[in-house]
Amino acid sequence: MRKQPLADRIRPMSFDEMVGQSHLFGEKGTVRKLCEGETLPNMIFYGPPGTGKTTAAGIIARSSGMTLRKLNATTASLADVKEVIAETGTLLGSEGILLYLDEIQYFNKKQQQSLLEYIEDGRITLVASTTENPYLYVYAAILSRSAVFEFRPVTAEEAIPALKRGLKTLNEETGREKTASEEVLKAVAEAAAGDVRRGLNLLENTYFTSEKELSKEALKGLTPTVIGNFDKSGTVHYDLLSALQKSVRGSDPDAAIFYLAKILEGGDLIGACRRLQVMACEDIGLAYPQAAQITLACVQIAFNVGLPEATLPLSEAVLLLATAPKSNSGYLAYEAAKADVTAGRGQSVPPYMRPSNRYEGYRYPHDYENHYVEQQYLPDDLKNRRYYTYGENKNEQAAKAYWEKIKGKK
Repeated sequence: MRKQPLADRIRPMSFDEMVGQSHLFGEKGTVRKLCEGETLPNMIFYGPPGTGKTTAAGIIARSSGMTLRKLNATTASLADVKEVIAETGTLLGSEGILLYLDEIQYFNKKQQQSLLEYIEDGRITLVASTTENPYLYVYAAILSRSAVFEFRPVTAEEAIPALKRGLKTLNEETGREKTASEEVLKAVAEAAAGDVRRGLNLLENTYFTSEKELSKEALKGLTPTVIGNFDKSGTVHYDLLSALQKSVRGSDPDAAIFYLAKILEGGDLIGACRRLQVMACEDIGLAYPQAAQITLACVQIAFNVGLPEATLPLSEAVLLLATAPKSNSGYLAYEAAKADVTAGRGQSVPPYMRPSNRYEGYRYPHDYENHYVEQQYLPDDLKNRRYYTYGENKNEQAAKAYWEKIKGKK
């Protein structure tokens, strides 16, 4: 008979045994303090897999004295929810029921709504977990009645105590005395990429493919080429694209190339290409207008050659954008103009600019010196409105100086 995974066999039974999440479960952790209080709030845990969400729910249930019921939203139905609700009126539910709902994002609105009455009057205390952003996937009425806590990826240093406990358990179960150096344990922890469950699975497999001492060679044969929590459509996808853009905007080429590598090694060529073109226009803009053309050329090469060679032109594009001068004047000008449009202003175009009026009264700028003549182009109610402010970069300041000279402002 196949054993439970090592992660389940050594699952922590108290907050002190947990690794990572010290901001939640350490001596001064927020959730720990809440559990020590008189009442336990409804909670939503969100974060990557293998960071302790299920473990924490079990510990909370045991410490509260409530009856624990578990549902996984990927397989549970409304009937399963009603079955849990039915227990609230029985002796079994006299001390309250703690419902641990895993992957709550897979419950539809009606299924989530069925819990509202019972979590509101305290008959059910909800602890829900999700790997996605709860503010996008959890029904607003559930959110308003819950405390939301973020679980972070477990660092390699934080994961090592769990790996040592796992190694000790394996030796006790097999009657062997295998060892692992700190270097190998660190390599396992790093390969886990923030996921303790993955790390323990790697440890167990490395244990049974090594001799007396766990080796890096055995680990290498078990480690996937691409590691980490990555998806092409969920929260992590957008987190990485956001991190890429913020690194470019912040002119940090090292961070930018790192996030590009994370995205491309995850196979998301399209997402990276789209975001690079946005950055060229939004964050570099008029400070270096050629950046948009160069980025487009790099993107076209990337699509022509495909991965892995696409990493070459895209790396160049990222480094160019990260080290280029920055300006968001175009973005700000559009947003300012949009505000007037959405407010319903500027409904009437000046008559001399309308084809229906045969442009009567319109002055053709090319007929004038320096191809410029002063006239009103905005609607009357927006006359003299200023949306665009020249950026402080060399390119826009040169344009500003030119037009101030032409328009006679100097």
